[in-house]
Amino acid sequence: MNCLVNNNLCWDILIIGAGVSGCSIARELSRKKANILVLEKEEDVCCGTSKANSAIVHAGYDAKNGSLMAKLNVEGSRLMKELSKELDFHYEQNGSLVVMLSEEERPELIKLYENGVANGVEGLRIVEREELKAMEPNISDDAVAALYAPTGAIVCPFGLTIAMAENAAANGAEFQFDTRVNGVEKDEGGWKVLTDKGCFRAKVVINAAGVHADEIHNMVSDDTMTIVPRRGDYFLLDRTTGGFVKNTVFRLPSKFGKGVLVAPTVHGNTIVGPTAIDIEDKEGTETTQAGLDEVRAKSGLVVKNIPMRQAITSFAGLRAHEARHDFMIGEIAPGFVDCAAIESPGLSSAPAIAKMVAGIVEGILPLENDPDFAAERKGILDPKTLSREERTELIKNNPAYGTIVCRCETITEGEMLDAIRRKPGARSLDGVKRRTRGGMGRCQGGFCSPRVAELLAQEMGIPMTEVTKCGGESRLLVGNIREAMKEGC
Repeated sequence: MNCLVNNNLCWDILIIGAGVSGCSIARELSRKKANILVLEKEEDVCCGTSKANSAIVHAGYDAKNGSLMAKLNVEGSRLMKELSKELDFHYEQNGSLVVMLSEEERPELIKLYENGVANGVEGLRIVEREELKAMEPNISDDAVAALYAPTGAIVCPFGLTIAMAENAAANGAEFQFDTRVNGVEKDEGGWKVLTDKGCFRAKVVINAAGVHADEIHNMVSDDTMTIVPRRGDYFLLDRTTGGFVKNTVFRLPSKFGKGVLVAPTVHGNTIVGPTAIDIEDKEGTETTQAGLDEVRAKSGLVVKNIPMRQAITSFAGLRAHEARHDFMIGEIAPGFVDCAAIESPGLSSAPAIAKMVAGIVEGILPLENDPDFAAERKGILDPKTLSREERTELIKNNPAYGTIVCRCETITEGEMLDAIRRKPGARSLDGVKRRTRGGMGRCQGGFCSPRVAELLAQEMGIPMTEVTKCGGESRLLVGNIREAMKEGC
């Protein structure tokens, strides 16, 4: 098989996977003078675990002291606030509560507190019933006390991942989508990565393939790894429930499991979930009645009167669980770096994971700093954040910002066009949704989807019949009725 190369040279660094880990690593390495390629089997960034999770920046009290997971969780959490300013994505330090429901559970709560202190989490303290009730009026009547972590936060996982990818691309990293890796072979001076779109050569390969990272790992190492996809079912409630809880509220882990969380989102919704169900199918993101029933039952244990009738959608995501329950990061063969088994708190840890992997790569392939590296990125303009005068001027200069396409979230045509035109930009309805929230409201795209499809077709120069919901074969239209009727006549 002939190898595809960049200007007849192999890539310096090839990253497999465009989730939050892969995009964060690409952004961190784009600080250097290097040719970087990110390969992704899906049609966009943020299509796997990174798009379907609790959207939590964990404080770091839960991971086992001394583990890599604990170290990178705390470091990543500390980096996130400043990073959100640098890359212009939503972040809110709302705090978290781990609630105990009986006095018998206090030793476990104290143990969790002590583990967090040992991990270096700042500001941890135990709040008793009276203070807890003042903090969260809807807390369960059975709640006795809770571990309060003021550094706990929430983030938009789409916004974080896309911001990392856009900044990496602005600094020279290349992204190639719809490209599945089928093999990895040692090559003179590096590696050959065999895909369904040809062969790519690189000096260094980084495996950030999420639930498929074990498959990539096992192509290179005899010390095999097994990742079990752990499904989590969720409900997302309408923005009318905003403020129902202020903190992220967890159940204290017990013999019955960790339970589910109830948390606000940065966009004003409420999220409830997840379950933790090990499955075999690494693409098995369908929800189940049993899973959703479990979320309903367990969520009410720590928070009462949850307005579940305001649910606007349910979804499921997969975590890349490995039996050792720790991040597997390191050089496993000369020039081949694993970034595998990145389950929760992977989102929280992403900035620190990127720095660690970049340090490993620099030990393999000495790289010079790029003096032209631009650390800042500006997100898609939201006209709702402007004053009336500023919006009037914006619409005067660009009338697309005066046309509302998504009525539920009041997203304009201008925002959607910006999302499509960026690099890497939206190429599907879901791509537009992740970048703008168009289609994420109460009607879940029922009203705006036809117009979004028209914009995608217009900007991409393709017929409407080729526009997809989420890439692949998820086409929305099969043909033109008027033309079909003419042919029938």
